[in-house]
Amino acid sequence: MSYASAFTAVPARRTFARPPPPPELVQPLPVQQTMTTPSRAPPSKAEKPKRDWPLPVRQYVQRSFAAENKIAGIEREEMETKLKQIISEAAESNTLMKIDWDSLQLPQQMLRNERVNALLSPTKTPWSDNFSTLTVKETNGSSNVTISKKRKSSDMSTPFEHENPPPWRTNHPINVFEDRLSSADKRQRNDLTGKGSSKSHNNLEKRKHRFEDGYPRIQSPQPFASPKEDPPLPDVDQGPIVGRSQELEKKYFRLTSAPNPDTVRPLAVLEKTLEHLKKKWKKENNYSYICDQFKSLRQDLTVQHIKSEFTVHVYEIHARIALEKGDLGEYNQCQTQLRALYTQKLGGHPTEFKAYRILYFLHTCNRTDMNDVLADLTPAEKKEPAVKHALDARSALALGNFHRFFQLYLETPNMGAYLMDMFVGRERLAALSNICRAYKPAVKLRFVTEELGFESDEESARFLCDHGAQAFLEEGEDIVRLLTGKVGNTFEAAKLAAFRRVDIKGQI
Repeated sequence: MSYASAFTAVPARRTFARPPPPPELVQPLPVQQTMTTPSRAPPSKAEKPKRDWPLPVRQYVQRSFAAENKIAGIEREEMETKLKQIISEAAESNTLMKIDWDSLQLPQQMLRNERVNALLSPTKTPWSDNFSTLTVKETNGSSNVTISKKRKSSDMSTPFEHENPPPWRTNHPINVFEDRLSSADKRQRNDLTGKGSSKSHNNLEKRKHRFEDGYPRIQSPQPFASPKEDPPLPDVDQGPIVGRSQELEKKYFRLTSAPNPDTVRPLAVLEKTLEHLKKKWKKENNYSYICDQFKSLRQDLTVQHIKSEFTVHVYEIHARIALEKGDLGEYNQCQTQLRALYTQKLGGHPTEFKAYRILYFLHTCNRTDMNDVLADLTPAEKKEPAVKHALDARSALALGNFHRFFQLYLETPNMGAYLMDMFVGRERLAALSNICRAYKPAVKLRFVTEELGFESDEESARFLCDHGAQAFLEEGEDIVRLLTGKVGNTFEAAKLAAFRRVDIKGQI
């Protein structure tokens, strides 16, 4: 006797796919329906016929891509887009044969003209008509200055807020933009509304009069000029200016606008100026005056884009004078420019200033830039006397060979001694700290003089007293001794203080 099961057996699922329907639910299709006809291949798309462009159009394209017609600042992608637009518009309007392609402007020329026109005609926004022109009257009633400013939210009328709001009003509440203004923007806005404008204008007038004293100055644009009077734009192809001034001396001042050719001296006058300054330096030795004149001379060379052997000569002379007077700020500026000029093979004394550069990095303890300089040196440059001396000094300090270092200090070529004078005191303190640990209980003062490169015993004694060792000098019958067993901590503290900071203005 058989019994029917009380449940339907279901196979366990082994995948996440939908299970197939039970066999009994699958109905066999008729033979006619199961037979499928072979699918027809989709009709091939007719290939687009290649268009035969007229010869003037093809010649116009060739001229557009010619190297002699390339304009600086116009990228190739921009030019191609403009060229495609010109030809497409002509083809759609059926004017390919009517256009005079030989006289038509090239696409790069059109782009340049569009940029110039965009600068000459500022974009007008829907809310620009709501700007108001205000007149600020000075407290003394001497002059009226017309200025333009945006109206504040409190001054804006209701129709302006609802009809043509500016872009920042569309997505933000009225006062959010006002709250995000910085203090400098708020102060400028107060000046424009009349609050404190008289004081600000008086300060600007005083600053203007300061530059009017002495030699001719370049007039800066008025800070409150009307936007309707657009300043003349420089030509996009304008090159360096050529000076017309014949004055040998001219005070230096930082340019705040385009240089005026009437106040710039040409190359012939600059050569006479250099000879004049060299004579005055030997005669008067007035560094403040000479530095100001050399900076003015360098500025005239820069604005005229003059890069020649004369330019190198000017920077080298100024750098040497700055070294002699210990002005590392001006020296660094000259050294930076000389590095760029030396790469152009314009002459000068590159090995001399490479040696100065190595000594400068010894002074600033700049190991990263020192490694870069050493990597750039060629075998021939390493054999030059000045460079070899600087490398030997670096090696002596790296090895702690103070005896060798102070010997090199007394034999420094060119003007490297001025650079070594800036850090030799620091190295003397380090050497004294080592002497106090190695020689006890005392050493002769003469020994210190010879080892540390002093010129006399009086100079070495003065150096020791300046660093707190006056109580540790013991006078004997014929000699003076330094009590090294007791003064060691004093020199160690002085050494740490000397190596703690190196503050240089205008570092390279």
